[in-house]
Amino acid sequence: MGAVFAMPPAGRIGERSALAQVGHAVVAGAVAPLPYAAARLDGFLRAANRARNKEGVTPMLRSLTWALALAGAALAAAPVVAQDGPLRLEITEGVIEPLPYAVPAFVAENAAAQQYAADISRVVASDLSGTGLFREIPASAHIARVTSFDAPIGYADWKAVNAEALITGAVSVSGDRLTVKFRLYDVYSGQQLGEGLQFAATTASWRRMAHKVADAAYSRITGESGYFDSRVVFVAEAGPKDQRQKRLGVMDYDGANVQYLTDSSTIVLAPRFSPTGDRVLYTTFETGFPRIKLLNVASVTSQLLPETPGTMTFAPRFSPDGRQVVYSLEQGGNTDIWKMDLGTGQSVRLTNTPAIETGPSYSPDGSRIVFESDRSGTQQLYIMSASGGEPTRISFGQGRYGTPVWSPRGDLIAFTKQHQGRFHIGVMRTDGSEERLLTASFLDEGPTWAPNGRVIMFTRESAGAGGEPRLYSVDITGRNLKAVATAGAASDPAWSPLLP
Repeated sequence: MGAVFAMPPAGRIGERSALAQVGHAVVAGAVAPLPYAAARLDGFLRAANRARNKEGVTPMLRSLTWALALAGAALAAAPVVAQDGPLRLEITEGVIEPLPYAVPAFVAENAAAQQYAADISRVVASDLSGTGLFREIPASAHIARVTSFDAPIGYADWKAVNAEALITGAVSVSGDRLTVKFRLYDVYSGQQLGEGLQFAATTASWRRMAHKVADAAYSRITGESGYFDSRVVFVAEAGPKDQRQKRLGVMDYDGANVQYLTDSSTIVLAPRFSPTGDRVLYTTFETGFPRIKLLNVASVTSQLLPETPGTMTFAPRFSPDGRQVVYSLEQGGNTDIWKMDLGTGQSVRLTNTPAIETGPSYSPDGSRIVFESDRSGTQQLYIMSASGGEPTRISFGQGRYGTPVWSPRGDLIAFTKQHQGRFHIGVMRTDGSEERLLTASFLDEGPTWAPNGRVIMFTRESAGAGGEPRLYSVDITGRNLKAVATAGAASDPAWSPLLP
């Protein structure tokens, strides 16, 4: 692999770190600390262990923010229902009652559209049901059959199968052009929710059209933006662990449409999307030392960022305006946070201590940076001004904290925590309050936020010699944990913004 740069002491949470034996999610403060697991080097540090209301539907979650915040915290035993609107989200003892809905197969308006119509409606249903907020009424239970997009809706038939929302659509194909129309209905009030929408693209982009329909339906029902029409860049891994091959891949948020951006000739780590989703920063070892590279996704061309001789750079992340990069720089055994102007290539040092300081992430407004440091003697989280200055410590729970990343909403910071021999993905307020642990496993690490700030994707690795890293996602309630489909081992995910 070439020369190895100075690394944090064994046990530090890194870009790929370690998780010890696993359990289920716990509420912050319910556990006490145990020592870190021993770790070894693999590029970066890697572990050796490695509501419903039948009076109608309208803005069903009028404030999904409020509902999810309640569900994620410790709730009282009494049921709570989101008010003001026919469509409601019911929360009982911290559990969100999914909204029952139906998506009949979309109508094919010509013969060429038949398969696309069936496939698009299935992807829409998969997107919505995958959130944990919606429960599909299966086609086998449907009484009504939708054979024309403009036919009147038989609300009584949909009420009879307990559907509260109904999505209908139509698809037409002309040459390589595909057009999708859809409408959303509140079954119990007997009303259409908003105007119908239409999307058009090439037939090759049919999945994107399905994600756009699901995003629009999600937004109309919850009052928040969706996250389905987005992509994830990640590290695809293959080969034995002592001869690991790694390359960058990019895929739809659900694992479809994979495209590889690099070959496996050198180790690559920690990819990060730009705010516009057209560029990716990542760490490469192609020179024998860690260096930061900037890649254009469309052209799949890349270039090394400028560096100071005798240094090693890693853990990059874009500023919200995409003009700067914040990163870690190691020189003479000392690792600090730096910032580079992409226009000029000039860098400014933001921290200057003997401690190891890495994992920087900007706040959405670009005014602050959260990062990890062991300046207190243990790995903890700190926030400082984007121009540097004295930081404020925000993590005070038992255990060690790393890989912080600011929510795109600005309200939460996600992190990796090691505690009592387990690793967790957690969230806390930006002042460090209301810490919640969402997962627990042998190895859970490296969170990345969905564009709407409601779902987190991360790397999970199971115990044992045969354990392979895989991608998982969980919502901020911690109650919708699921695997993300990938062709093989995968790690280091980073979510894009919503696509234009």
